[in-house]
Amino acid sequence: MAKSHLLISLVRAGTSGDRMLFRRAVEAVIAEERGKQHQLLADRLAKELNGTGLHVSPPAAEPLALGIPQELFYEITPNRSLEELVLPDAVTSICRDLIEEHHRRDILRSHNLEPRHRVLFIGPPGNGKTTLAECLARELMVPLIVVRYEGIIGSYLGETASRLRKLFDFVRTRHCVLFFDEFDTLGKERGDIHDTGEIKRVVSSLLLQIDALPPHVVVITATNHSELLDRAVWRRFQVRVELPAPSPAQIVQYFDRVQGRLQVTIGITSRILAEKLNGSSYSELEDFLGNLLRRQVLSLGQSKPEDIAKREMKQWLARINPGKR
Repeated sequence: MAKSHLLISLVRAGTSGDRMLFRRAVEAVIAEERGKQHQLLADRLAKELNGTGLHVSPPAAEPLALGIPQELFYEITPNRSLEELVLPDAVTSICRDLIEEHHRRDILRSHNLEPRHRVLFIGPPGNGKTTLAECLARELMVPLIVVRYEGIIGSYLGETASRLRKLFDFVRTRHCVLFFDEFDTLGKERGDIHDTGEIKRVVSSLLLQIDALPPHVVVITATNHSELLDRAVWRRFQVRVELPAPSPAQIVQYFDRVQGRLQVTIGITSRILAEKLNGSSYSELEDFLGNLLRRQVLSLGQSKPEDIAKREMKQWLARINPGKR
């Protein structure tokens, strides 16, 4: 049964003749029913809404059969936990606030408020933007839908904007996290003199589609090059999170946490690792740790963890500083 705030929105839309409010309310009802696995009812509602002549998303159960090309996105069942990540305190606080808003959205709606649902991640590559998006999806208990640019960007006039509309239509009736990695690919500054009028139209269409997303769709965008984003993009996002490279203290915390979780011994203290690997991204730290653990496993206990760690550290430093011996 639809929740009270959705029923009130439907009645308000009917009495006022507000077609946009009506469409959003019904889409929210469909999303609620899909979340409860009431797929037949959700499909029936979507079919009836399509019959009104309003532009709405098709049912989500069979995207290929309904003209939603699978190459536009791929869906991930999130498994990473927020507790696994080493984040600045400010970032953790922001994420916790966002999660609470969505878990307690009924209280907010009783005061005519909605949870924030447009998020921008900024920071250099390899420092957890994609992983954090997956963690938020897991905390919100919804799937993570990742946009595939090779399927979105077309070579013909209007093709990219058309595919974006199909993608947004598909997600509007689902509780999900919609994730755009490298968002500057689509959200580039429209004042760039080197870009064509087609890019400007794509950006305009994209921003309008983001504005129209209902609150049950959390859109997360990530960029390594915030300076390339269109100025109008910034004001679209209610939450802006910067994810910098880890500090030495965070590197120590990262290795301590991993050793505790995996019940392994690295062979070098976390403090020495932080000193040697200072300036590395989380992705690089994960690569180093993976290399080290592989060598430990393949040694079958014939080499000491300390000896393996020293050798791997020497090879790693030679890799990141090829000019030094």
